[in-house]
Amino acid sequence: MNIRAIVLWLTLAVALGVVNWQIVQKEDLAANGQVVLLQLAPVDPRSLSQGDYMDLRYALVDTIAVQDIAPDGTLVIQLDGQQVARYSRLYQPGTALAANEQLLRYHVRTGGVWIGADSFFFEEGQAAVYQNARYGELRVDSSGNSILVGLRDNAFKPLGR
Repeated sequence: MNIRAIVLWLTLAVALGVVNWQIVQKEDLAANGQVVLLQLAPVDPRSLSQGDYMDLRYALVDTIAVQDIAPDGTLVIQLDGQQVARYSRLYQPGTALAANEQLLRYHVRTGGVWIGADSFFFEEGQAAVYQNARYGELRVDSSGNSILVGLRDNAFKPLGR
């Protein structure tokens, strides 16, 4: 085997290893992350090429002044008894969190602050199931990384499961 083939196979193995590691991390986050509910301000578009989906906008980001924050960072959110998040402050590394506080990563993009998934895809014909969505259910790790795992209604009941 020549050196080119060896380099090609090693590169392929590293690339597949990185992708699989990221998948394992997301699956672990979805299974073991802290449940955090973010109130939605939804818009229901349809896409002929992508199917049915709900475009998500989180009410929490409306309380953050974009001009006052860095392009990427971490928020501190407070969780109530139902796990609904409210914006508390920007996180300063080394600062202790209260028992009801959680970190949540953000990114500033065109149009405002972005937190996690901005759309939720569902099976065609299931729009009625999700039309009463009021909360996005995220799983968040101790560093503030999050993944959207579902939607919930006003009574905090999971939708479409």
